Amino acid sequence: MPHHHLRVPAAPAPPLTGHLPFADAPGVPDPIEVTSRYLTRGGRPWFPVSGEFHYTRYPAAEWEEELLKMKAAGVTVVASYLIWIHHEETEGRIRFDGDRDLRRFAELCARHRLDFIPRIGPWVHAEVRGGGLPDWVLARDCAPRTDDPAYLDAVRPWYAAIAEQLDGLDRAHGGPIVAIQIENELYDQPGHLLTLKRMAQDAGLNAPLWTSTAWGGVQLPPDELLPLYGGYTETFWTEADGGWPDTCRKHFFFTHQRDDEGIGADLRPLNAVRGSAPDAFADRFPWATCELGGGMAVSYHRRPRVDAADIAALGLTKIGCGSVWQGYYMFHGGTNPVGELTPLQESHATGYPNDLPVLTYDFQAPLGEYGQYRATYDELRLQHLLLADFGHLIAPMESVLPAEQPRGQDDRETLRWAVRGDGTSGFLFVNNHQPHEPLPDHPGTSFGVAFADGELSFPSVPVTVPSGASFCWPLRLDVGGVRVEWATAQPVCTVADNGRTVLVLAAVDGIDPEVALSGTASVSAPSGEVSYVDGRALVTGLRAGTDALVEVETVGGERVGLLVLDAATARTAYRGVLWGAERLVLADGGVVFDRDEMRVHSAVERPTYAVFPSPGDGGARDGVFTRFVLGEQGAVGDAAVRLVRAAGTAPEPVTGVMGRASAPEDKWFETVAAEYVVSLPDDVPSGTLLRIHWGGDVGRAYVGDVLVADQFFSGRVWDIGLDRLPVGELRVRVLKGDDGAGVYVAEGSRSSAVIERVELVTVRRWAVR
Repeated sequence: MPHHHLRVPAAPAPPLTGHLPFADAPGVPDPIEVTSRYLTRGGRPWFPVSGEFHYTRYPAAEWEEELLKMKAAGVTVVASYLIWIHHEETEGRIRFDGDRDLRRFAELCARHRLDFIPRIGPWVHAEVRGGGLPDWVLARDCAPRTDDPAYLDAVRPWYAAIAEQLDGLDRAHGGPIVAIQIENELYDQPGHLLTLKRMAQDAGLNAPLWTSTAWGGVQLPPDELLPLYGGYTETFWTEADGGWPDTCRKHFFFTHQRDDEGIGADLRPLNAVRGSAPDAFADRFPWATCELGGGMAVSYHRRPRVDAADIAALGLTKIGCGSVWQGYYMFHGGTNPVGELTPLQESHATGYPNDLPVLTYDFQAPLGEYGQYRATYDELRLQHLLLADFGHLIAPMESVLPAEQPRGQDDRETLRWAVRGDGTSGFLFVNNHQPHEPLPDHPGTSFGVAFADGELSFPSVPVTVPSGASFCWPLRLDVGGVRVEWATAQPVCTVADNGRTVLVLAAVDGIDPEVALSGTASVSAPSGEVSYVDGRALVTGLRAGTDALVEVETVGGERVGLLVLDAATARTAYRGVLWGAERLVLADGGVVFDRDEMRVHSAVERPTYAVFPSPGDGGARDGVFTRFVLGEQGAVGDAAVRLVRAAGTAPEPVTGVMGRASAPEDKWFETVAAEYVVSLPDDVPSGTLLRIHWGGDVGRAYVGDVLVADQFFSGRVWDIGLDRLPVGELRVRVLKGDDGAGVYVAEGSRSSAVIERVELVTVRRWAVR
């Protein structure tokens, strides 16, 4: 039977400190510093989780609730591109009103104790027209993205406007700004990056960290910018017929290579610029990320699909590889604003290799274009709960890889695993999932991890690591006076319960949970068996669930609990303050915590939530939880759809930049698109989505002559938020596509133009105080 073994080296040498010119504001109570291996805050290792949310792509009236959703998912830092063309489409008229109110967005982050990172460009890409540079800048007689004085003269007022908006929101004034990103994906102009940083500082922008994207063999000015990395499960920017890119495949292996030369390779041909070795900064900077793919956009010529398990495996694998900062792009989807002069999406019309939809920027993100909760949100929240409680332990730990490594990227037989360790304790990471090409089961698996003072061998009986599984197990984790020597369940978080610490763990589907403990005087379990081997208590046969609370008394007389939830229940878990105490909440829907209130967002007909520790009054018992019923969804009428014009022939395929298929011109929607009228009931409740089950190539929805939503078909349903629509009749037009036209679609065919059915999905909001 396969026994996988590695040795964790003795405690690593201390990291370099004080070697970088980053400095926090004087006198802050929790100064941020950078070592060569991890970040610290207030003198303690700090493991940030950042998520990208573009405020100009979302209604300002809904920002606060969406930020709270991100916070409930364990996001601690909100990052956002400041998209210049969204603010100054016309030269000299810089707008910060309405959905462009940068200051209000940053203040909302501060109100809810979320850090903020403005990514100030000037060029940001972000699948925006001109990469965010306004047309009037590109029309100037200048060389954009260089130190050309004419270009810098255009940038300087933009930076000054940003600084004015963010005045007083820096760390020196108690504000949320922990970092500022300069430019984006600029590979061979370190002098220009430094010029932009100095210009931003001269304008009055301040932050303890100044960052830059670092993929693609970037050249950076020495020690001036913290390099940030990324990795995606799929791509919209590669060729339609190129298959699953190797640059994505490699992210499902444990490796110490930080760089990803595939991101942005359509704008920077692969290997055309290689300014530095792939990991040139590894000795001086920690492994931090800003663009782990929380989803993926779709372009006209390439329409990938990402699943929750893909994103979960990517995130967990990066932690095992050595990441000390999980940064996601995107964490929240949005909608492109309507330009006053032109459409604002990336397109062939402006010389870009990819045609993007006019409006939608959903990105298949954990939180969608209309704030929809996706399964990815639940998967990532589990990982972020782990980092919230144990990230300060993981961050200083080195990543250790076993001697037996996969034999190239086509090896699907070798188990992929790693350990983060500090010489005496650690966390084991396993990834047995990747998109497109499933990995096999690994029967008869056990592990041996040798520390300087002894070796752990586990589980007690070899297990099958199922295909599709990715997980983290604790090794010698101290909790409330007891040591968890190992467990075949993933740590989620801790909760205080009547004077004791309860460690919550999530079972792995297909693997029976076992827990080995030392430092115990007594152990009792509600199911299974407790035995004693080599001075350790071993709990086996435990049935995971809401009642699977193992009770422990330590040799010091302290009480500790270990609550092992089944995998499905764990994905419904949140932690936050309710009724004056921090509690674990299981909910039929999304949960946000806002001061003394919890709000539940749910489309379930009769939603419930369960709480541990129990508040003591009311509710029904559900294991150690108390469960409450929120109420019933009110009746909502049905939507109906009728065909008013059948589709004509598919528009003739057209190619554009790099020979890639171009999106059909507007005229085709007037002449050959199938047209449907959607009838909605009176008094549709707020929070209702119109969900369209459809097939075709491109869909557009109109109220009158106004385009209100659009979508490229990729095999998924199409959601439209009815709260965003103006009053009037909703018409949906769908074009046929030519299946031989050089377009990759993840599943389904583009050759039809049909709406099969529509439904209304109402997400109601309940407040609990």
